[in-house]
Amino acid sequence: QVQLVESGGGLVQAGGSMRLSCAASGRTFSFYSMGWFRQAPGKERDFVAGISWNRVSTYYADSVKGRFTISRDNAKGAVYLQMNSLKPEDTAVYYCGATKYAITTHPQYDYWGQGTQVTVSS
Repeated sequence: QVQLVESGGGLVQAGGSMRLSCAASGRTFSFYSMGWFRQAPGKERDFVAGISWNRVSTYYADSVKGRFTISRDNAKGAVYLQMNSLKPEDTAVYYCGATKYAITTHPQYDYWGQGTQVTVSS
């Protein structure tokens, strides 16, 4: 079992930065691939970024490449999403997910957090 809790969301102006955190509990966390997804009202949950269990591989959606950075600290049981140059279209609820398999852009993860709202004003 892995429990996930996101934090760090809020309101920011366009062009600003924000760092999301995902705190994970469970002794097997370090063996899970982790992903960040986002969901805007009336839309599907979309992949944002993913990182392998050993931090060797990272993947990003084209819309966030060069602006967002995913990282993890297995010792602390945490995953982070650094978001720079934020745009109004980045507004969404952001979720972190854990999967025991390789990173996937499909929201078929084993565990999810409750989400944190990110709002970017123009």
